[in-house]
Amino acid sequence: MNKALVQQALEFAGIEASYTDAYGQLLHVTEANLLALLAAQGFDVSDEASLSQSLQQQQQALWQQLLVPVSVQQQDQPLHLELRVPLALANEVLKLNLITEAGKQHRFSLTPVDGELLQVYQHDEQEYHLYQHAITVHLEPGYHRLRVTSPAALKCEQSLIVTPVRCFQPAAFADNKQWGVSVQLYGLRSERNWGIGDFGDLQQLLQLLAGQGADFVGLNPIHALYPAMPEHASPYSPSSRRWLNCIYLDVTAMPGYTESAECQQRVNAPAFKEQLAEQRNRDWVDYSAVMQLKLPVMHDLYQWFVEHAKADEQAAFADFKQAGGDSLYQQSLYDALHGHLYAQSSQHWGWPSWPQEYKDPASAAVKAFAKEQASALDFYAYLQFCADRQLAAAQHAAKEAGMLLGIYRDLAVGVSEASMDIWANPDLYCRDASIGAPPDPLGPQGQNWGLPPMSPLPLFQQGYQPFIDLLRSNMQHAGALRIDHVMALLRLWWVPKVAEDARGGAYLYYPIMDLLGILALESQRNQVLVIGEDLGTVPDGIRDLLQQHGVYSYRVFFFEQAEDGGFISPAHYPQQAMATLCTHDLPTLIGFWHCDDLKLGEQLGLYPDSAQLQQLFEQRHRNKQRILDSLHGHGVLPQDYPSQVDQVGMEPVLARALQLHLAKGQSQLLCLQLEDWMQMTQPVNVPGTSDEYPNWRRKLSQTLEQLAEQPDQLALMQQLSQARRDWLYQ
Repeated sequence: MNKALVQQALEFAGIEASYTDAYGQLLHVTEANLLALLAAQGFDVSDEASLSQSLQQQQQALWQQLLVPVSVQQQDQPLHLELRVPLALANEVLKLNLITEAGKQHRFSLTPVDGELLQVYQHDEQEYHLYQHAITVHLEPGYHRLRVTSPAALKCEQSLIVTPVRCFQPAAFADNKQWGVSVQLYGLRSERNWGIGDFGDLQQLLQLLAGQGADFVGLNPIHALYPAMPEHASPYSPSSRRWLNCIYLDVTAMPGYTESAECQQRVNAPAFKEQLAEQRNRDWVDYSAVMQLKLPVMHDLYQWFVEHAKADEQAAFADFKQAGGDSLYQQSLYDALHGHLYAQSSQHWGWPSWPQEYKDPASAAVKAFAKEQASALDFYAYLQFCADRQLAAAQHAAKEAGMLLGIYRDLAVGVSEASMDIWANPDLYCRDASIGAPPDPLGPQGQNWGLPPMSPLPLFQQGYQPFIDLLRSNMQHAGALRIDHVMALLRLWWVPKVAEDARGGAYLYYPIMDLLGILALESQRNQVLVIGEDLGTVPDGIRDLLQQHGVYSYRVFFFEQAEDGGFISPAHYPQQAMATLCTHDLPTLIGFWHCDDLKLGEQLGLYPDSAQLQQLFEQRHRNKQRILDSLHGHGVLPQDYPSQVDQVGMEPVLARALQLHLAKGQSQLLCLQLEDWMQMTQPVNVPGTSDEYPNWRRKLSQTLEQLAEQPDQLALMQQLSQARRDWLYQ
């Protein structure tokens, strides 16, 4: 294959042929994998002539658009208009109508050739010119529309998005530094939940922590999963990132719980009470058993709502459905259809395996099902209605209790192949590739997450609306939003399905300036702080760019090491950051200190190279000694505390010192984990595994009621609040 032609196609598609790995080495992607990624984006790579033709077709499709579908521009920069016109229209007078988001119209005319010529393109004896014109109208940040008509009867419209410079930041940040905890919502235990943490538990935790000076509670992604397949439990492999996981509903707080005779008869049956007690006492969430308890009761309560709810409640539900629009309808339809088909055969795990007539949401068969099963669709819409209300109630309770941020939500990097999002918008996603990560210390063999990526070109052609909708829905009822793998705004590691493993991928680039601008706009409109999970292989300059746009960095203590191997003092962390000790992908404090993660990885076969594993053990030992040296150096350990790591296990004094050490640092936000307060050892998730370890199931070892009565933990919360107020490491 002609190298110059392949390179031209790669540049058009935004694919990087080489990359620098986590160890600083420059690596080159094989031509076979590069061609596979081009093919995944619609290029015909069967031979040179076919590749050349498909490249020209995509280029010509771009140049034949008078206006591209969307233009994102920053409000502090001069606004401009770009027109691509065939040479024959370069001297024609075009009429433009600029309609602001507020509805004001500005009409004017221009001649393309009067603008600045930026580029010329020629194909099949047809020449096109790209001209740029200044827009002299002052526009506030928002979503505006630009319409153009020409004497040649050409009509087109562009979404003109004007964005603020930075994301939202609370004014109160100038006066104090904040702390909070991160939890896996499903892992919360209480004396009242049904075997899984729920929105009622969340409200209880928020109020408890607010009373101790905390300002937020961070959640795992609470995106919609699959009610028909409860064991598909990874919050980072959802069905839809726009809607909520109904398993988190506090059933006892749904309308009609005490009034419904059917509901009360069901939940008071001895067998039900026995099953409920069993699920409450489990140390690991049994998703299937929990759903078997909840779904029948939810059906009872939906029926009660239909028959007995007051008119204002019925109207509120109707308004919710109208606001949810096509997306809510598609989510409800998918859940109902999935449940119907999966009950017939477990082979129908998702829409790619469904009978052909159901693979298209606009098909006659799907429309017939929706009509016949209208009540089932309405039931799933009602669950979303209740979930939205309960999440809103939790956030309201947090703010009423004095929290500055309250709920801090997490946006997963993608959706699973079986997702409703792909079923409803298949052109947006590339199913011949999946996203992941190249080899790094966290995943020595690379990672393939099995998530089909959004394709940049269709996203652009759809005016970035899916991205806008995604941000809006995840900023609801929250004070902060964490963007998982925030480098996805710049690039994603695409692994073609034909590659042997994740090492056979390549980076594909996205329009980061457009996406950052939209992120800033939605952040300001929703008054939501944005935190970017900037871990892993971080390209040069990306952290500076995120900082300039007001995105908070995510600093994990165990990763913050200087060139000499020592651990950077939290006094030198950036202020525009969230500092944390551990994450859901890392071992707990005890697990880290006792090398439980390395031992578990060996058992699971994650380190086939014994020499590499031995190096990791040795490196861990050195790191622990450096951590101990740093804690002594900062005076956060008693003077008589052992100074040699061989003499120290992870116990309460050391754990408290680590947390207070981080609390006294410069970062605006501090996030800790409840499992470290409870001295837990098992990890939440082991990266690189699926069925080898029970990921996303481990519960906390204490109930919320017990947490509220632990003197040591309550004292630690007060110490954290004091340390954040004092900010000693100035």
